[in-house]
Amino acid sequence: MHPHPLTRSNDRVAMNLHVAEPRRPGLRVEVTAGRRLLLRQGDRVVLLGRQRAHHRGVHYCRTGRYESPLPPITARQARGRWQAGNESGWWAARWTYRYAAWLRTAFYGPLHAGSWTLAWGMPEWTVPGHWSRLHDVDPDQGHITWFGYGDPSEDARDILPLRRLSAVDADRVKAYRRQHREGILPPVLLWWVSGLATLLVVDGHDRLTAALAEGAVPDVVVLAPTADPRWVSAVQRHPIREYEQRIAHLRNGPTDPFTGDGIAHAGHRLAANLSRIALTEGRTRAWPMLGGRPTWDHLVAEFAPGSPLEQER
Repeated sequence: MHPHPLTRSNDRVAMNLHVAEPRRPGLRVEVTAGRRLLLRQGDRVVLLGRQRAHHRGVHYCRTGRYESPLPPITARQARGRWQAGNESGWWAARWTYRYAAWLRTAFYGPLHAGSWTLAWGMPEWTVPGHWSRLHDVDPDQGHITWFGYGDPSEDARDILPLRRLSAVDADRVKAYRRQHREGILPPVLLWWVSGLATLLVVDGHDRLTAALAEGAVPDVVVLAPTADPRWVSAVQRHPIREYEQRIAHLRNGPTDPFTGDGIAHAGHRLAANLSRIALTEGRTRAWPMLGGRPTWDHLVAEFAPGSPLEQER
């Protein structure tokens, strides 16, 4: 793995990773006919999903077999990273680098050969109001509404935990709540999966619960495949044209003592827009499911009999 230097887009610190191996990761998406998919970790199926026929959402079922591929984070480690640099930029950078190193050696993690982005903070398309109801709307068998269709609106959310969230009074959660009050709670690691159009919780389920129990939003680091460079280049053309037109207007207009400030502002705005577009999440790679549809149907009959996963909707 070859990490590139950290970049910044607005409040998001980001790192680009070029990964040479493995070709097939220990935590991966597998697909078969009929919009059916699953998430496999080693030899364990940890999530079953099926996209709705009109692409307005996805039905899912957690199997209860998921395990974090990252090592446990002790309070001593969290406190040590804070003491090493307690400014927000240093805190974000240190944890972003730390997660990159752990993911590189995680046998049952999602990294595979290709280009990735590891970014601090939630993507701009997410809805802050979804955090407050996450603990209440998170069944093991459920549905996620996509793209604001409102069908049903209470299922619209940005994050799907890969295991059931612990109770707020669980011992481990209470320990993390103390860390949150000290200001040393490590971030939650999320992974963008385009086939679900959702961010999955890879590590930090109890830290997520602890932050929400304290009435706060947890810090997060988001892992995603990089977007296709051709798509990025095409989308960036529009803000570049707007910038060029704005600069031409400022330079060719009447003399104004604030022209220099306007040009500088336009340059900063362009840089922020280009960085934001470059951080757009790419498409998640999926592998063919061994056994195809019969295997998926058998798994649904085992883990979610009678659920909407079995129905054409």
